[in-house]
Amino acid sequence: MDSTGYSPPEIRWTISNCRDKFFTWELFIIGIGTIVHIIGPVSGGNVNPAVSVALLLDARISLVRAIFYIACQFIGGFAGAGALYGLGNHQNISVDISGANAYDPDSINGAQAFFLEAFGTMFLILTILASINERREQTKTYLTPLAIGVSILIMHIFLIPYTNCGINPVRGTVWNVVTGIKTDQFWVYLFGPIVGAITAVPMFNFVFS
Repeated sequence: MDSTGYSPPEIRWTISNCRDKFFTWELFIIGIGTIVHIIGPVSGGNVNPAVSVALLLDARISLVRAIFYIACQFIGGFAGAGALYGLGNHQNISVDISGANAYDPDSINGAQAFFLEAFGTMFLILTILASINERREQTKTYLTPLAIGVSILIMHIFLIPYTNCGINPVRGTVWNVVTGIKTDQFWVYLFGPIVGAITAVPMFNFVFS
């Protein structure tokens, strides 16, 4: 329990909830892959501020466009979270509701959670940069949305037991704000993914490109 009185949900891995979580992850990968495929030709599939920062640093989009994308991402995040909160009748919301991002301070500390969020985002950004790299001749195939979806699936399997897997400043903070579950862990989910994106760009260009 942190200073605000919020206690992160304890995650117990059983055959039953692993099966249920796998179905959730499977839908997530299909959903993300579909979104990237649909809006990719229009905006490059920018639904994550960390991705927009990475594309800006990689000189693929302008500063103005990056700011516009990030603003739209947060606006869309708040609109979607608000609609879900209202339609879901969550007036008496519990702390273990799906989607709330927090880590258990009895298991990991803030620095470790920050590193995990940064690492998970770095993995995602490296996958994206590799998928859109013209030299690999994969940019016009279905491999791009599939690879991005699979990378997100892998990071969810790895990070959910520790941080509930934000790897997106919008996904990691907006739902907590809308539901009132605001904790002193907020900075981990807001800045961790940005650091991961900043780290991934030079790593890809100097090592993997």
